[in-house]
Amino acid sequence: MLRRLLRRKGRSWPRYILRLVVLAIGAFIVLSVGLTALLRFVNPPVTPLMVKMAFEKHKDGSRYGITREWRDLDEISPNLVLAVVAAEDNRFLKHHGFDFEAIQKAQEHNKKSKRKRGASTISMQTAKNVFLWPTRNYLRKGFEVWFTVLIEVLWGKERIMEVYLNVIETGKGLYGAEAAAQKYYHRPAAKLTRQQAAMIASILPNPRQRNPANPTSYLNRRQQKILRNMRNIQEVRFH
Repeated sequence: MLRRLLRRKGRSWPRYILRLVVLAIGAFIVLSVGLTALLRFVNPPVTPLMVKMAFEKHKDGSRYGITREWRDLDEISPNLVLAVVAAEDNRFLKHHGFDFEAIQKAQEHNKKSKRKRGASTISMQTAKNVFLWPTRNYLRKGFEVWFTVLIEVLWGKERIMEVYLNVIETGKGLYGAEAAAQKYYHRPAAKLTRQQAAMIASILPNPRQRNPANPTSYLNRRQQKILRNMRNIQEVRFH
């Protein structure tokens, strides 16, 4: 009798595990869709990167902290919107989260060069910053793809840009357009000039090591390249 019962339980274990996996996947889908839909209307209070970096220390032992002031998109200079598109994602308004043309070019470049080039779009960076812990592995990349699809469908380009410009790291403990504008140029984000916007955009690949208020020759060259690209794109229209 006991043996028979154990055999039955043994046969049911795979089904039980499969049921748990299906339930877990279903719960994740429901929760992630619900959270993404909520953040379409509610501004994210913090991001995983902000939490992580808040506990990092300067060389003198002090902590980075979090400096950020949320600004709606109409309170941020169109110059900065244009500058980040010119610097980070030229086809932002044309793709649906993934720029396959840029991905192909990056793959071809990386085969020939030791200096690797990424192809993350603004949508992908926003999904990563808002929803995911800053690590590098294939599982996190899979989640990044999932959340990129969700924000493209549920938020739209205008909201993606608004969130992006409020959560991006713009210096040591600095996040978003307003904090960067006040720190580097002592003015609101709404008043940034084209040159200032291009300089802020030029630090985005490595904002903790670069200072727009005291630019290196490399930053000056990158700023000029972004300004040329801004002239080519001319404007970013969401409607």
